[in-house]
Amino acid sequence: MEWTFVLLLLLIGFIGSFISGMVGIGGAIINFPMLLYVPPILGFSPFTAHQVSGIVAIQVFFATIGSVLSYRKSGYLNKTIILYMGISVLVGSFIGGFGSNLLSEEGINLVYGFLALIAIVLMFVPKKEIDINIEKDLTFNKWIAASLAFIVGGSAGVVGAGGAFLLVPIMLTILKIPTRVTIASSLAITLISSIGVTIGKVTTGQVDIIPTIIVVIASLVASPLGAKIGKKLNVKMLQLILAILIGITALKIWITILATWI
Repeated sequence: MEWTFVLLLLLIGFIGSFISGMVGIGGAIINFPMLLYVPPILGFSPFTAHQVSGIVAIQVFFATIGSVLSYRKSGYLNKTIILYMGISVLVGSFIGGFGSNLLSEEGINLVYGFLALIAIVLMFVPKKEIDINIEKDLTFNKWIAASLAFIVGGSAGVVGAGGAFLLVPIMLTILKIPTRVTIASSLAITLISSIGVTIGKVTTGQVDIIPTIIVVIASLVASPLGAKIGKKLNVKMLQLILAILIGITALKIWITILATWI
């Protein structure tokens, strides 16, 4: 493997994980298209969608560990949300990660495209930030939360994602969870989800070891840095950053999908 390609993978892993730690996602929504499209644009051999989903699955696991640890003393990690949504998303993500081996390259990209579109719609739904006591006054429908987490886990598991890019807008708009709690708790839920995805990807032989290790190394450094900066940014700014990123990646993936159909 050329040193320039190693440097590129480190850069992709760092950028994706830094942003993911900042806005409370695992990084799949960013790293999936970057790993899929950037190497061939720069003249390197392209990864397949199966290889990318395998790399991203492992990267998300390690990136979220660093981010969750950075939030452990913040008071924003809600145990009830994490328990109900975490268990459901774990089961769904294992099914999605294991079953993705049965899909074609185009099928995986199509799933990613639909997930990104849903996330964009949810991110732009008007929401009002609620000022409450996180420990005493925070309430939400536990069974709706668990059901949605299962669906997200199954679909996101196909592309190697933990599902935070969908969990975040769902928690904000449907469950009405405050933004800071959403960002911190979604990282913990994504960590749990990524366990199921990783098991599914590894057992079906979809993980390319060397590139995965390189991206993971970058993630371990970048994700905690992003989370630290995210705590200091304005809530509206965090939401805008996430919405723009999802919008750009969704546009790119749909252009590619539509080009194969025309």
